[in-house]
Amino acid sequence: MHQKAGLDAMVRERIRSCIAAHQTLLADRDTIRSIAAASRVIARSLKSGHKLLLFGNGGSAADAQHIAAELVGRYLRNRRALPAIALTTNTSSLTAISNDHSFDHVFARQIEALGRTGDVAFGISTSGGSKNVLLGIKAAEKRGLVTVGLSGKGGAPLKALVDYAILVPSTDTPRIQEAHILIGHVLCEILERELTSH
Repeated sequence: MHQKAGLDAMVRERIRSCIAAHQTLLADRDTIRSIAAASRVIARSLKSGHKLLLFGNGGSAADAQHIAAELVGRYLRNRRALPAIALTTNTSSLTAISNDHSFDHVFARQIEALGRTGDVAFGISTSGGSKNVLLGIKAAEKRGLVTVGLSGKGGAPLKALVDYAILVPSTDTPRIQEAHILIGHVLCEILERELTSH
């Protein structure tokens, strides 16, 4: 019984510790400023009839899909659909590009096909070093897209390539990923308010 009580106390303390770490990250002023700057440029692009292209690997792929779904479907409001595409969802394209070229080019090729000047390319990489994300951003730059990167502390080399970098001030992958989806939701709420009149 005493052993179970001790385990319960350890579990509760770990839960409190994780939540406290998450809250500390999200209060960072630089992160808040960078979210605001990115939201402005994405809103401007969508208002002008352009689209948002999102991409990343693993958990970041899930975030890209989640954000795109909130914008195309709805977040909090019933409103017109907002043009967002996750470049992580077409398995035929993903496997064909990986097979015929290489997995490194899986996003760059799609940017070449779908990206137009004025669109926004939104690359997500927890480490900031995912090669296919970096090549996707480089392809976007060549085609005249605005580029946004979402990463962790430092964010290199992604930070150096993008026009707007949102960096979560942590090297702890779970905390970075948790912050990323909250940032995604914040962006969705801002964009929904900015682009809809009711």
